[in-house]
Amino acid sequence: MDFRELIETAGRVIDAAGVAAMVIGAVLAAAFAVPKLLGRQAGVYEGFRRFLGRSILLGLELLVAADIIRTVAVSPTLESVAALAVIVLIRTFLSWSLELEITGRWPWQGKEEQLPANSGGRAAE
Repeated sequence: MDFRELIETAGRVIDAAGVAAMVIGAVLAAAFAVPKLLGRQAGVYEGFRRFLGRSILLGLELLVAADIIRTVAVSPTLESVAALAVIVLIRTFLSWSLELEITGRWPWQGKEEQLPANSGGRAAE
């Protein structure tokens, strides 16, 4: 097996891991949500959505990594790099959108400080 075949195989394995992360995450999210739903617990939808969103984010990151490996190491033509750039932009936008949906803030925003309960909506000074 030569270097190109090894890199191509690594890319395929990482692709498969990305797809597996999303599929397994979806199955686990449902498996955790169903008993809570049957028990009529509160917050089932939010928990399901958060778990599923994180699984999709992990899968997208793995798929981007696989694309980068294959494009840079196997076929570094101008056309393939341009296609990679478009793919990475789309997947990055999807990741940011999912992060916003899951956490309520953009990835580059830090965690907000908790406001004291009696502050009247203002942070302690």
